[in-house]
Formats: sequence, structure tokens, C-alpha cells
Amino acid sequence: MAPEPSSRALRLLVNGLHAKTGGGLTYLRNMLPLLAAADGVELHLCLHDGQVGLSEDAMDGVTVHRLSFKSGFWRLPIAEQVHVPRLARRIGADVTFSPANYGPILAPGSVILLRNALGVAFVEKRPLKMAYWALVTIGTALSLLACRRAIAVSEFARRSAGVIPWSRDRIAVIHHGVSATFSPGPGERDGFLLAVSDLYVQKNIDNLILALARLRDARPDIMLKIAGRPVDRDYEDSLRRLVRHLGLEGHVRFLGSVSEGELLELYRRCAVFVFPSTVETFGNPLVEAMACGAPIASSNAAAMPEVLGEAALFFDPASIDDMAAALARLLDDAELCRELGCKAAVRARQFSWQRTAEATLSVIREAARP
Repeated sequence: MAPEPSSRALRLLVNGLHAKTGGGLTYLRNMLPLLAAADGVELHLCLHDGQVGLSEDAMDGVTVHRLSFKSGFWRLPIAEQVHVPRLARRIGADVTFSPANYGPILAPGSVILLRNALGVAFVEKRPLKMAYWALVTIGTALSLLACRRAIAVSEFARRSAGVIPWSRDRIAVIHHGVSATFSPGPGERDGFLLAVSDLYVQKNIDNLILALARLRDARPDIMLKIAGRPVDRDYEDSLRRLVRHLGLEGHVRFLGSVSEGELLELYRRCAVFVFPSTVETFGNPLVEAMACGAPIASSNAAAMPEVLGEAALFFDPASIDDMAAALARLLDDAELCRELGCKAAVRARQFSWQRTAEATLSVIREAARP
């Protein structure tokens, strides 16, 4: 007679050590409450004792473990190889889920999330940053070889991992969702352009500023608002120097980090949402802008066409002329903006954090099987 299956809940440890800014934090804020509410799941989360950014609402039903070790640019990926497996074994975790390209190789039931664009290594020119992305690439390769399952946030992300010896059949593609908070607003749109992203070199904000300069003479009141944390300070400094050099001080506003409520109003009020990134595996701001019915001008590179479908006007991110032409077309064509905004709001319904959580749990349960 076959033994009865165990009634013990699946003990899931989420390795949140890499969730510090941008998409990593957005992912945990939305996924943790859904994972914690799932039947048959006992949810644990490990964070560094210096991490901030997650609200108490996201922690409800989650057992949080604070790890204490010297963190830093190089220390974190090394320290997690020791501390996370030790914690996982102490609590008896069935699965260790690392929502980052790499995780602790010796952790039980390892599942990783392919969300970092390894192609950034080809965009960067600074030696230290190049070394960092080389480390990410090596860590991703080793983690793919060691983990039981992997999740890619887009088909582009899965293809990008194809250079690594790994069976594509064991990588599930699960798109991110979008919060119900983001929805079309009742008011009229203003005349400004909006870009939303933390400031990194791959976000291609420099080319966007150069495209803005091409539009200024015909549109002397043009305004670009950039919402996002200046994570790469050197890159932020270079952008501010470029703005000064082009005489665009009255046309570009760096808003820094903004609240969700402020971001919602920006999406609802902007004339055009522009996404100039050169390397992206998904792009949470894209689905947020779509959900708010914003007219979108986007780079035609990486995962952007996959996420947007027909709900955007695309341009070549390497061509300042092409970018400027796309923006000019939208600023001059109210009917096209209305059409794209409607398509965007409809397409956004395909993205749901609930569906993302359900599909992710399915992969995690498979990884928990002996």
C-alpha cells in the first residue's frame, strides 16, 4: 500500500538579498502577499539586516529572517553562498527561490528567476561595471547548472540564457504582472514626456535627451520628466552635464524616486510615455504605463516588442533621429495617441500578479518534488 502524502505545508524560502531597487522590489512587494496567501505554503523571506524598502503589508504572513554580514559590491554574492543555504537547512526549506539571475548553489530545491539582462555587459565601457556583469554572467551560468528549475520573465530572457548549457525546456516563461492601482485617469493629459526608470547606462536616457534637443526648436515648451532613482551616480552626473551642455535646463526635470501615487498621476497625465532602453528583459514601467492608457513610444529592442505587442510606436534606440521622429509623430497626432492608449489599456489586462504568482507556485511545487 502506497504511503499517504505528507500533509506538511511546502516550506518556501525566498532569497530577497538582491531586491534593493526598481523591478526587484516591485516583484517582492506584489508577489510576497500572494505567495503567503497560497494554500499549503509556509513562506519565509531572508533579507540583509540593512535592507529597507518593503512595507509591512508585503510582510504579512511571512516569516522574515534578517542575515547579518558585511555587504558590498563583491561581498554579497559570495556571502549568500554560505548564509542562505545554512538558513534554508536550519528551517527545513523544501525550495529556495532566488528572484535574481543567480542564487546560492548549495541551497535545497533551488529555483532562480532570470530577470537581469546579461547584454548590459556589451553596453558598459567602465572596467568595474564590466567586471560586475561578468560576475553576474558567471553566477547565472553556475546557478542554471545547479538549480532544479528556472523562471524567465520573458521569452527574450529565456533566449538570452541560451548561450549557457542548459535545457530550455526546464526554463518556464512567466511574465510579471501589474498592480490594479494603475488604471486610466478621468482627467486630460498634459503636454510633457515621461520616462520612468532607475538611472543606469542601459536605460539610454542620454539618447533620449539628445532626441529632446532635436525637438526643442519646433516645440519651445517641450518638457521631459524622468522618474527614477539615481542608482548609477556617474551616469546621472553625465546626464546632468549633457542637459547643461545642450541648454535644456528648463526642459528636463529629474524627479528622483517618487511614490506610487505620484507615479500613477504621472502615467495618467503624460502626453507620451517613452521607454528608450537598449537592454531589458521585461520592463515593469511598460505594463504600468499601458494599464494607465498612456500613449507609448518605445525602443524596438530586447523584450519591448514582446511586452507591448501593437500598443506602442517603436523606434531604434541607437538612432536619435528615429527616436525624435517617433516622439514628434505622437506629439502631433492626437488620434494616434488615442488609438495607442486604448490598445495599451486592453493589452495591460493580459498581465496579472495573481496569474504570475499561480504560475510561479506551479514551478516551485515541481522543484519541491523528490
